[in-house]
Amino acid sequence: MSTPLLISTWSFSLPIIEAEFPRLADTGNALDVVEACAISAESNESIDSVGYGGLPDRNGRCTFDAAVMKSPSESGAVCGIERHRHPVSVARLVMEQTEHSMLVGSLADDFADKQGITSENILAESAKAKWEAWKKTNMPPVPPPPLDIGTGELFGSHDTIGTIGIDAGGTMAGSCSTSGMAWKVPGRVGDSPIIGHGLYVDPQRGAATGTGHGELISGICGSFLIVELMGRGASPEDAIHDTLARLAQCWPLKKEHQVAFIATTPKGKYAAGALRPGFKSAVCDGSQQAILDPEIVLH
Repeated sequence: MSTPLLISTWSFSLPIIEAEFPRLADTGNALDVVEACAISAESNESIDSVGYGGLPDRNGRCTFDAAVMKSPSESGAVCGIERHRHPVSVARLVMEQTEHSMLVGSLADDFADKQGITSENILAESAKAKWEAWKKTNMPPVPPPPLDIGTGELFGSHDTIGTIGIDAGGTMAGSCSTSGMAWKVPGRVGDSPIIGHGLYVDPQRGAATGTGHGELISGICGSFLIVELMGRGASPEDAIHDTLARLAQCWPLKKEHQVAFIATTPKGKYAAGALRPGFKSAVCDGSQQAILDPEIVLH
């Protein structure tokens, strides 16, 4: 038997994982629980970069991306869907009902329709109003980095929700869901749905998920790199530190850039780290249900 664990990005996720942890600690399946965590965020209109409530691209169109993963041979993802509010569930169907690992755009929406998921509007009125206000300001399409002060409320963009779970049987699973960067160029896809970039799970080595500026994460295959380093003997803290350091070496960092990761070993030893201050994670592990500061802040 393993000690159940749920870890997730950002303080707004604490009530989400608190609600789902009892199921995980009982007889819950890790994949079911991390999917449910993402669904909860996708349903919350106050979270403005995940699901319903997520901010649109610069033309006012909203698109969602998501991924789920259990192992290198068990993953699913969708990019750029426009008619289904729960991309994480569509991603799981890709993993379980097809021989593929990713579907994109309107054809991913068509696939979801055929799987019996109802199409619906995904652009909330609150998100539309924010887009209309942004258009009137003529401000450049560069959102500020998210700032998490630990109250569950974020200033700037809320960013991705990434969640990793370990159930009582020792099975790991991860999910990642986002509406992407606010005011993005239409068609842009970040790290979140790309296996090895925004999410990676290897039951022999560990799991990691990232949040922040997706282009930076994708440039170094961030989540894969962390898990690979753990597989070679690094602690989660050291693996995150080395990955952030490599990222900082590879990119000319700008003031709006922020990247953060959470990671765990298969035995449930976890850590978090960020490029800059302003990131917090949430954890439920049986001994605590808490918002945590990262062990590492690189700059």
